[in-house]
Amino acid sequence: MLATGAGADPSPPRILAFGDSLTAGYGLPRGKGLVPVLSRRLAQQGRPAILLDGGLSGDTSYGGRVRIGWSLRRGVDAVIVQLGGNDLLSGIPAARAEANFDAILARAGQGGRPVLLVGIRTPEDHPQRAEWAALWPRLAARHGCLLLADLYAPLAAIPVGERAPYLLADGVHPSAQGVELIAEALTPRVLALLAMLDPGPARPPVRRLSG
Repeated sequence: MLATGAGADPSPPRILAFGDSLTAGYGLPRGKGLVPVLSRRLAQQGRPAILLDGGLSGDTSYGGRVRIGWSLRRGVDAVIVQLGGNDLLSGIPAARAEANFDAILARAGQGGRPVLLVGIRTPEDHPQRAEWAALWPRLAARHGCLLLADLYAPLAAIPVGERAPYLLADGVHPSAQGVELIAEALTPRVLALLAMLDPGPARPPVRRLSG
């Protein structure tokens, strides 16, 4: 009765974390992946949320385009879209990925649902480095999304010779320590995403003159 009565606290918002192995917590112990770590950080900030893990290791922007509709059926209030790393590694052209992201972001943002787009750093030797770097802000502007352009920025800021503890043995995926750094940088953007769900200030009633 108390849970459903007037004045009861609303349920925490549901956020779909939609991505690839970086979202899924590839190679990490249970509870050490990005989704559970980010969830704990939000709770520590006083903004608890239910984060739904929509990560799929090895997924590309095309795969995300195929499964975004199904993932949204879980009932979500906001979406984090984190894809692109496997497109880069596979040599998928930026233009082709852009068409896939357009479809993903349009579907994710239907009905005014807030979306946070999370990009990934382009390797310096990638032949389309400039095209990929320009892709993230262009997509965010086109779809009205919040943006974190480079998920790996905290790791890239560490000198090369000191990065080993922050990466798994493959040198690509973050370790548990690396995830903590990534989640620290991501948390403010997710808090901004949650703020978009807050109701605006109540407006005073409009008084109409009679006669």
